[in-house]
Amino acid sequence: MLFPVSGVETNPAVPFLVALMVSCFTSMGGISGAFLLLPFQVSVLGFTSPAVSPTNLVFNIVAIPSGVYRYFREGRMNWPLTWVVILGTLPGVFFGALIRIKWLPDPKNFKLFVGFVLLYIGLRLLYDQTPMARRKKAKIQEFEAQVQEKLKAVMEASGQSSGRGLPPAARVKTAAWSWRRVSYEFLGETFSFNAPALFALALVVGLISGTYGIGGGAMVAPFVVAVFSLPVYTIAGATLTSTFLTSIAGVVIYYCLVPLYPSQAIAPDLALGALFGLGGFCGMYFGARLQKLIKANIIRIGLGLIISGLALRYIIGFFLG
Repeated sequence: MLFPVSGVETNPAVPFLVALMVSCFTSMGGISGAFLLLPFQVSVLGFTSPAVSPTNLVFNIVAIPSGVYRYFREGRMNWPLTWVVILGTLPGVFFGALIRIKWLPDPKNFKLFVGFVLLYIGLRLLYDQTPMARRKKAKIQEFEAQVQEKLKAVMEASGQSSGRGLPPAARVKTAAWSWRRVSYEFLGETFSFNAPALFALALVVGLISGTYGIGGGAMVAPFVVAVFSLPVYTIAGATLTSTFLTSIAGVVIYYCLVPLYPSQAIAPDLALGALFGLGGFCGMYFGARLQKLIKANIIRIGLGLIISGLALRYIIGFFLG
């Protein structure tokens, strides 16, 4: 089958099955898989024009909604954090799209950029498994364990299950907000974060996301937990929702830039992106079911080695090719 927008010719089952397998594996390590699907499109399918970046964003638009709905239904949406991340990411996505179109249209240069992004992600996954990183994370893990114990006690006392909504104490509620600082209540405690600092972080992530074609939530979440000391339970829905909304914005931005660059292929291939998204939707479901069968450190080490190897291939290929 020929996908006319991208010029890719392949069996429709290929993008679906590849996304299913990739997302099943990567979701067990806590990431969506969009960052690996772009190299597949570039190196295997031969989709090398700037249009591949917004096409990759379509993956997020199709694959993420079920997760966002779940968080919204359970009252786990941290809206102040969500909007700060979105407001920071949006301008970053816009300028990232311009960088992709104006300075990285050449596949060789774009692969070098992709290589460095993948190298960061891969090395980060491997570093997280070292004794030094584990010692640094011990305090965070102890804090998360306390949160989970308290949440469990609240749920048992209320007699409610997470699938039917959460009791008031287990919901995230905004306490106060200003342009400088935002605070919210959760499990009877108040947490806060510096809004300008989070905005700046989101801006950088948005710049990378708009250029590469990923949502950026996987890059924001670890910093929010480690730097701002916020419970994972209260940020997961926010980062996932911001990834979803900024992915939509990214696709719209690329469409808006089409008239300004008529000589380049910029518009996303919606059909190809949707097939990847459907595969990712199913893969994340199966990954969540299979996660308990495989040790987390094995998953993350495996992902780290695969991603780092792919990154080095792109980087070395740039200088040797």
